[in-house]
Amino acid sequence: MRLSCLVSDRHRGEHPVGDAADTEELARRAAAGDGAALDGLLQRIRPEVVRRCGRFLPCREDAEEAAQDVLLQVARRITTFQGRSRFSTWLYTVVANCARQKYRELKRRAVEQPAPIDAAQHVDPRTTSVIAGSRVDLLEALERLEREHPHLVAPLVYRDICQLEYAEAAERVGVPLGTLKSRLHEARKQVRPWLTGTV
Repeated sequence: MRLSCLVSDRHRGEHPVGDAADTEELARRAAAGDGAALDGLLQRIRPEVVRRCGRFLPCREDAEEAAQDVLLQVARRITTFQGRSRFSTWLYTVVANCARQKYRELKRRAVEQPAPIDAAQHVDPRTTSVIAGSRVDLLEALERLEREHPHLVAPLVYRDICQLEYAEAAERVGVPLGTLKSRLHEARKQVRPWLTGTV
């Protein structure tokens, strides 16, 4: 089973934002210190960043908060983008990290400050189907995978959630393509029963 089944097929193959070539050019200029290019880049990528964060976080407000974190990280770290890979690949790394960090923050906040839930006003995110399971279930599975098999997390995030090509995912993880595929296969095998509730 491909975990990307958790993500709508209609998004596959589309450019990250606007014209991909223009975005890459803005990123290169911003990385070189062009402030106007950075402003243009942040404005251009924002809708895509919100959408990508929404793949991790079921609540729109949470996704938008995570997106703000992503944009802040891009602004702060754009000079570390060296252009060896596509900007979109670099961006998805930031998105994945910020969305997962936001999830951890929300979990911690819920434990520290439990609040009564008005059933009439709130929908249990576990009942919100994203084709197979909920995004909350997926995030919890990623947290468990990180505890038990941390080296398997990045291949799963980059390939099945961020939908990078195998070669790009291998580049981001820093392993040969064959190793990436092997780890991805093992990660899917580990996570599948957690998502289907068979353990």
